[in-house]
Amino acid sequence: MTPDQVLLLRSGFDKLRPISEQAAALFYARLFEIEPEARILFKSPMPEQGRKLMATLASVINGIDEMHLMRPAVQNLGRRHHGYGVTQAHFVPVGVALLWMLERCLGDDFTPAARDAWLAAYTALADIMMHAE
Repeated sequence: MTPDQVLLLRSGFDKLRPISEQAAALFYARLFEIEPEARILFKSPMPEQGRKLMATLASVINGIDEMHLMRPAVQNLGRRHHGYGVTQAHFVPVGVALLWMLERCLGDDFTPAARDAWLAAYTALADIMMHAE
């Protein structure tokens, strides 16, 4: 991640904070629209799941410029998700739903550069999670 990408991620997430419940609801609505069978993977009530999503995003954004320090936590997250039944195939629709939600929530601030930054961050994190053993 470049310093400019880190700034774009952090400024974008700062805009999501006040609308985090709505952002999470949009994310999950879109995810279940494009991947209906993913719904069975979620045992928590959706508002609670949304809070978990936003807390995870906050942690990732806070540490994104020191990915080497975050790697063990991200690997642990990947192992937990594997235990929930998440497969590598699920990571594509999650990424699609994330970018879709960001575009709607950030509006004009979701520039091509911002999209590239979020995609780079998600790709790096998903890769670590998918290969966690």
